[in-house]
Amino acid sequence: MTAWGMGRIAGAAVAAGVIFIAGGNAALADKKSNYATSGTASYYGYGGRTANGERHNAQALTAAHRSLPFNTKVRVTNKINGRSVVVRINDRGPFVRGRIIDVSTAAAEELGFRRRGVTKVDIAVID
Repeated sequence: MTAWGMGRIAGAAVAAGVIFIAGGNAALADKKSNYATSGTASYYGYGGRTANGERHNAQALTAAHRSLPFNTKVRVTNKINGRSVVVRINDRGPFVRGRIIDVSTAAAEELGFRRRGVTKVDIAVID
């Protein structure tokens, strides 16, 4: 049976007993504790499944990032008002050019930008 014949496992393919994360970055995974960047954040609140297979919960403090490993804890700080929140990466995205993270509706509320929809943020891995 091929790796793909075994079925899709939350965005990962199993090949020869090794799991390769789709869209992941091995160098970033090794150095995630040093990861920090700035850019634009947005939020989302749909009811589907996240890339790691769990149901999206708009009231949980979670986020989507393109390459950080799932379950990484990230401090997101709104550069406009100074508010910050810790979120857990459980999804992939954002897929809009120029954005670096999509946070849940609850996280956007905590950060004070839900009405506006986007804001400038600093993000840093904390674990």
